[in-house]
Amino acid sequence: MNRATRRIAVGLEYDGTRYAGWQQQPGLATIQDCLQRALSAVADHEVIVTGAGRTDAGVHAVAQVAHFDTTAERPLRGWVLGANSRLPADIAVNWAVDADAAFHARHAALARSYRYCILNRATRPALLRDRVCWLRAPLDAAAMHEAAQALVGEHDFSSFRAIECQSATAMRRVDAISVRADGPLVTVEVTANAFLHHMVRNIAGTLIEVGSGERGAGSVAATLAARDRTQAGITAPACGLYLWRVRYADAFAFPEAPGIPPWAMITGA
Repeated sequence: MNRATRRIAVGLEYDGTRYAGWQQQPGLATIQDCLQRALSAVADHEVIVTGAGRTDAGVHAVAQVAHFDTTAERPLRGWVLGANSRLPADIAVNWAVDADAAFHARHAALARSYRYCILNRATRPALLRDRVCWLRAPLDAAAMHEAAQALVGEHDFSSFRAIECQSATAMRRVDAISVRADGPLVTVEVTANAFLHHMVRNIAGTLIEVGSGERGAGSVAATLAARDRTQAGITAPACGLYLWRVRYADAFAFPEAPGIPPWAMITGA
């Protein structure tokens, strides 16, 4: 007798330092590949997972969401415990829930939030060396926040996309962007309907130049209008970037991410 197919959504966190990104790639270690192997072992059949965000090499996630289909009959807790017993220590599944057959982790997402984390102090980090971008020169977080507001709204973000970006359009809608300082930690948070390749890291690199005084706050609006990548700042290092949250319609009622951010030790957060 054929078993019914069941769609399951999972939430996971990971340290992306050792991986070539989310997307499965031949011969390379990726988050998707590790998760598929673990869930396939639990299901006792091949499982294909689809993630909400295709994080790049070295990028981390606090609240990635993915879905997969299975005919295996397992309790939801069994998927979590079974996957975690087979995943490497730097990837963990936090929850699993039954999802509607029409749910799609990527296409159903209403918005995604990324955080770019900068440790702004004189000495280099040891404990957070692969989890923050370290800058010794003082940053003006207030000036960075002011400059960033020019990016809110629907715009052509060509100035902030990677040259190799394959998106058919550079139009994106940024719902909110903020920069705040909490002790030595400066955090850039961007929420948008979708992102271009390296978009957040290029925004962060540009705002870092504002915060250090290398460019004026008003230059960000001019850079956006130029639609020219050469007018923006450097691509900030991947180690400071986190997929922070994926927002879906309230009807899905997915659990909140229970993870503790790695920088809590320096901020008390």
